[in-house]
Amino acid sequence: MRGAWRNPGGGTSGRRVRQLPHRMAVVALAALLCVISVRCAAGQGNASSEYEVKAAFLFHFAQFVDWPPEVFKDAGSPLTYCIAGGDPFHGGLDASLNGKAIGGRWVRVLHFKEAGESQGCQILFLGIADKKLVSATLAKLNGSPVLTVGESINFAQGGGMIGFLLEDNKVRFEINVEAAEHAKLKISARLLALAKTVIGGPKGT
Repeated sequence: MRGAWRNPGGGTSGRRVRQLPHRMAVVALAALLCVISVRCAAGQGNASSEYEVKAAFLFHFAQFVDWPPEVFKDAGSPLTYCIAGGDPFHGGLDASLNGKAIGGRWVRVLHFKEAGESQGCQILFLGIADKKLVSATLAKLNGSPVLTVGESINFAQGGGMIGFLLEDNKVRFEINVEAAEHAKLKISARLLALAKTVIGGPKGT
């Protein structure tokens, strides 16, 4: 397990916390959907661009999700992103989130070799394509207040909360509201409005 987290109280960085106002976050997320296209047919640069877009989405997703208060130990606890089953971002998610904060909480990124090691995570990205392994991980997390995000085929339909997909060379996403509500997570209606598909109906606020 390794992590990238800069604690404002630790004096290790000196960087200012960068945090977008909520309205600007909506505009930024909508812009990603409208103007950023990804060519994934060939080439390392194209794959890199795809995961730069997905990293930006992951940052913005957290701004539109409410977790139960008991998820965090105290007001100083970080918001924790976890990547399990390999890192398709190749460190890009760590770099893009470094020094940022969401909802007043510093952000850290942890990496796990095993997909089931998700204790202490608020957002879990499953960088695995094996459908059986994805299903087993989601079943193990059933009801846990962890926002699950993946990119395997029919991820959201299979019980994941947010599933990435490529459509017309653009990164889009689907949201499973039922899975999120079962885990006591509240997804904003603003994020639901930007999703390609909402499973379970627009119940967010």
